[in-house]
Amino acid sequence: MITSTLAGTARGARPGGAPAAACPHFPRCPEATVPGRDAARTVAAHPEQGWSLLCNGVIVFDDTGELLPGGHALPPRRARWAPFSPAGEPGDARHHRFAEAG
Repeated sequence: MITSTLAGTARGARPGGAPAAACPHFPRCPEATVPGRDAARTVAAHPEQGWSLLCNGVIVFDDTGELLPGGHALPPRRARWAPFSPAGEPGDARHHRFAEAG
């Protein structure tokens, strides 16, 4: 686990990495423990380093990996190809669309 002396000093976080009780945004940002955590607003962006800090304390990386407030790391999400059928061509496997693996 990666630790830092600044772990609890980020805006929107308490010592120990727990997210703050109240989000100042409306509507409120999702908590770090829910699947939609990536929808939280960015409070600090460092594109030159490849990461951003979200309001809920999650650090997201350019490769889609995440570091949660408690120190738990989530690996990058894999992308996959899924069949796509344009209107009038049901089941045509020659057409594909890009889909995120779940």
